[in-house]
Parts: sequence; structure tokens; C-alpha cells
Amino acid sequence: MIILVLNAGSSSQKSCLYSLGESIPDNPPEPLWEAHLDWTVSREGGILTVKSNDLKQKIEVRERDTALNVVLETIVKGKTKVLDSLNDIDVVGHRVVHGGAKYNQATVITSEVKDAIADLIPLAPNHNPAHLEGINIIEEILPQVPQVAVFDTAFHATIPQPAKVYPLPYKWYKKGILRYGFHGISHEYCAKRTAQILREPLESLKIITCHLGNGCSLAAIAEGICIDTTMGFSPLEGLMMGTRCGSIDPQILIYMMQEYGLDADELNQILNQESGLKGVSGISGDMRAIDEAIASGNTQARLAVDIYIHRLKKAIGALVASLNGLDVLVFTAGVGENSSIVREQTCAGLAYLGLQLDLVKNKSHPLDENIATKNSQVRVLVVHTQEDWAISLAARSQYRAIGGNK
Repeated sequence: MIILVLNAGSSSQKSCLYSLGESIPDNPPEPLWEAHLDWTVSREGGILTVKSNDLKQKIEVRERDTALNVVLETIVKGKTKVLDSLNDIDVVGHRVVHGGAKYNQATVITSEVKDAIADLIPLAPNHNPAHLEGINIIEEILPQVPQVAVFDTAFHATIPQPAKVYPLPYKWYKKGILRYGFHGISHEYCAKRTAQILREPLESLKIITCHLGNGCSLAAIAEGICIDTTMGFSPLEGLMMGTRCGSIDPQILIYMMQEYGLDADELNQILNQESGLKGVSGISGDMRAIDEAIASGNTQARLAVDIYIHRLKKAIGALVASLNGLDVLVFTAGVGENSSIVREQTCAGLAYLGLQLDLVKNKSHPLDENIATKNSQVRVLVVHTQEDWAISLAARSQYRAIGGNK
């Protein structure tokens, strides 16, 4: 079975191609082909990086309207060719950031599903339009190929009402203002991978997964299901992030509107693009740049990381309370997987849980392994999140459910 995965964002498009047989391997395989289209590195267009056949190729892409066509061409033409025809693709899986309250699992895309994704654009304005664009282009190029939406919000649909409902007048909950949660594909994959690494039943573990990238969120997972998470109605709530502020006193926004005349668009720009690590440090939302500034004595950069760690530890403590205990703490995504300092400083504040980090293992670029000491009462794992692989498995399952026999 040939599965194409499309992971569209507001400024990038990640794609990959998997070939799967009857059995699913224990460890995620390398994709046949993968591509990353980045619109942020050039003023004149995008840069497409394609990897396949043991080579890497970069291509300039000028027009957004035809960009996906250019991406797909590299599957069947040139040195990166891996298929004779795009018609060899059996199913296409799309990451969709927001599925609302209706979709709690991967779903074959129909006109009704497309309408629902469009209706949710106000809740995910930077992502859902890009998802729809990709879906429509695939419909044109491969009209007979089924497409599957894999929702980032679906994993969090199990959160109980006390954690889901905001303490506003109840009528607003009935209008759809509730905790949806995000990064669900990553959280679910990392929880399952954790159980596999530890060789213990997922249902027996109390897990907190820390997805720490440019966007950051935690999930509390008990008996294999999510019972709480830090992101909420939008991806803005919760932890301090690269450029997002996370949770702040809502009265601040009213004050900024009344005293400084800021409108909704200006507030949105400040909260989502100019805050977090970037806003406090005045340097960047990238933790690597912040670390370099700290090394050269920048006190504002130091403060940014101190706030980041403080809020991360506090949020972990809150989810420990939701779980009534903790068996495993998992770090994943760009910062979680690569910053030994963030892991060390976070775990140092969790010693009261009986958590002991092995400092040597922590600094040895760990991947998919336990980095706690043998005496630690809480295991600490670094897990490489593989959202595209998770999307491909969900697409495969839905394909088979509708009668696909490959």
C-alpha cells in the first residue's frame, strides 16, 4: 500500500510517502520520499527540499497556487522519482489541526467533512485553510484516491467535562467554547511509543507527554486516553512558547484595549507572533538562539528561559494532580528532543516526585530511551515524535475500513 501524507501549515508544507505491506513494523520505517516546502526563507517564493533515493535536492518554487503540483512532480520525475505514476498512490492522509467537537477519530474526507473543516477556519485561521487547499488539489489530481483527515484535536475528545468546560456562562459551552486541545497526533503517538519502549501495557501507565517545539503543550494520559491538556479553545492557552504567550490574565487584554486602543488584530499579532521566548528575550523564538545569547551573558534571554521552565514545571505539577500520580514523563518535539538543558532544569524541579535524572544519559543525545536513574520513581523518556507515521497508519486503517484491500 502506498500512502501519501500531507502536513500543511501556514508557512510550510511537509509531505512524505510510505510503502506498507500486510504487517506494521515495530519501529517507524524511513519514508520512500519526503519533501519540505518552506515559504519563510526566501522573499521571492519558497524553497522545496526533497529527500529520496539517498539524495537531497533543493528547488525554488515561485507560485503558491501550483506549489503542491511541483512537490508531487518530484515523486514521479527526475532523480527523486520513486513511483512510475501518481496513480500508484492508494490513499492520502492529511493532518488537520481543528476538527471541532464532532470528529474524535480519523475520518474519510467527504463534502460534509470539508464543510466542517471550512466552518472551523475561525478557530484555526492559520492552518485549516491550508488543509482545505491541499485536499482540493488532491481531488483534482487524483479524483479516485480516497483522502483521510487525521485531526490534531481528536485525541483530546476524551477529556472529562470538569477539564473541558470553561467557567463561563454555560451557554458559551453549548456554543462550542470549550477545551479542544492540540498536538494530539504527537501526544498519542508518543504515549504508544512510550509503552512500546518500556514494554509495559499502555493502559497501566500514567504518562505526561511534553510536546515542546515552537508550539508547546502537555497531555495527561491515563489508561491510554487523554484526561487533560494545557492547550485549550485555541493553541494559545497553556505553556509559554516560541512566539506565543500561553496563559495570561484575561484582564490584561481588556486593559490593553481600553488604555492603549489596541484592536483584535493587533492583540492577535502580539499574543501569537511577538510574545513567548521571542517577546521576553527580544531576540528570537528559537531556543537555540536564546541559548547562544545566554552564553554571551544576555540577562533578558536568561529571564525568558527562567519563565519558560517555571511555567513548564508548574503545568506538569497540575497534570500530576489530574493523574493522581505519575509513572512516566516524556519529552518530545524540537526543544523536548534536543535541549538537554530544558530537560535537566525541568526535572530538577520535580525531585519531590521521586524523579531522578541521569545527567550523563541526558547529555548523550538520547532518542527513544529512558534517561532516568535506576532508582528514579518516575521514568523520563525522550521520544522522537513521528506525526507523519502516525497519520499514515490512521490513513491505512480508514482505507481498509472502506474496503481497500492493499
